[in-house]
Amino acid sequence: MTVIDLGELRDDPAPAPAPSTGRPGPAARPYRILAVLAVALLALAGCVPAAGRPAAGVPARPGAQAFLVDDRLYLVEPPDLDRNEGRQLVAYRIPADAPPSLLWRSSLPTASGDIVGLLHRAGSVLLTGPVGGTDGAYRTFTVDARTGRPGWQQPGIAAEAGDAVLIQTLGAEGPGSIRRVDVPSGRALWSVPIPPGGASLRFGPAGVDRVVLTPASGAVEVRDAVSGARLVTRDLRPGELPSWQRTWVVDDLLLVIRENGATVTGYGLDRLDRRWTTRLSLVGYLSPCGTLLCAYRQIGGMWALAPATGAIRWRDERWQGVLRETAGRFLVTTADPAGAARYAVVEAATGRLVADLGSWELADWSDRDDPLIGIRRSRDGRLVVAEFDLVAARARIIGALPGLLGDCRVGAGTLACRRADGGFGLWRLP
Repeated sequence: MTVIDLGELRDDPAPAPAPSTGRPGPAARPYRILAVLAVALLALAGCVPAAGRPAAGVPARPGAQAFLVDDRLYLVEPPDLDRNEGRQLVAYRIPADAPPSLLWRSSLPTASGDIVGLLHRAGSVLLTGPVGGTDGAYRTFTVDARTGRPGWQQPGIAAEAGDAVLIQTLGAEGPGSIRRVDVPSGRALWSVPIPPGGASLRFGPAGVDRVVLTPASGAVEVRDAVSGARLVTRDLRPGELPSWQRTWVVDDLLLVIRENGATVTGYGLDRLDRRWTTRLSLVGYLSPCGTLLCAYRQIGGMWALAPATGAIRWRDERWQGVLRETAGRFLVTTADPAGAARYAVVEAATGRLVADLGSWELADWSDRDDPLIGIRRSRDGRLVVAEFDLVAARARIIGALPGLLGDCRVGAGTLACRRADGGFGLWRLP
């Protein structure tokens, strides 16, 4: 098999920037203009020649899932009933200057549904997926990364946490709990029950570093994810009746959504002291957004808040999510009238529209430093590949590839896409 470089074919014209003064007008006006530009871009992309020669890919059973982690490609293949073979995990090494090489095949436990997570930790591959039934139960199991030999398996969903993992079981699987697990042995290093209100996790550079237990009433606990030690505990609503609420942890804040999404209250994570309360409307969830805090409506639209005060910096009814922040700019997404995902670049501080990038399917990525790769079908059936450049505010076309269905992912400088004849094609990104 061959891995080819996906060389730059040409610079695609950037979408026209938004006016530099004033707020953008109603959504329909710029979209009518930009729709014409999108059609022009698709026409130009159809003229782009295929990159190099067709790449021989990695074979796989129909319906296989692909994961790119470090210098590895992992394929989770469904059962082959004709051969009486169960699910398998297939590992390939992807050298920088040579074709991929098959490392091993390993049998996986019988389960239903797709694998929802794959991690590399302490010489093991950890996979998490549903175990079947109607109770929503999940299981995590390990495979030796060097040999493919199956290891331990446990109920729950795994999250990276330094050199170990945290595994969380839900109430449907019995009494809910969260525990830190030593990866080589599967031994629990500490464990705590999850209250009916649930638990929230804070992710740092090495994975989860704080666990917040948030009961419907009573004291909230903040625990260290490494030692399990209780760092602070406080009743945030003394004397009040138990009530349903949602919690999110963003940087140094515990954020509590109450009153059916009408209010968001920020508490300092170190002391659980109340910092601010902001009234919004139908808040669904929150996320970090560079130096800001983003809150998203359940019916679409978003607010950018000041983390220190909860003050609204700007709002926009069009955007459904911020996917990345780079150099003071957000990559945001929304749905166009046809239902496809549409992407734009906006100024983080003000929400001003910088450029509409058009409709794309975004390749999955495994690391926050992976490039943002968009794909879409050209008129001649090839798959147009572009890299989103937030600084330049454009989607730069880097290839047009034949024989691919899509379902792409990016990692370690490599793009993997599902082929029309089965398996996956691999290309080295420029």
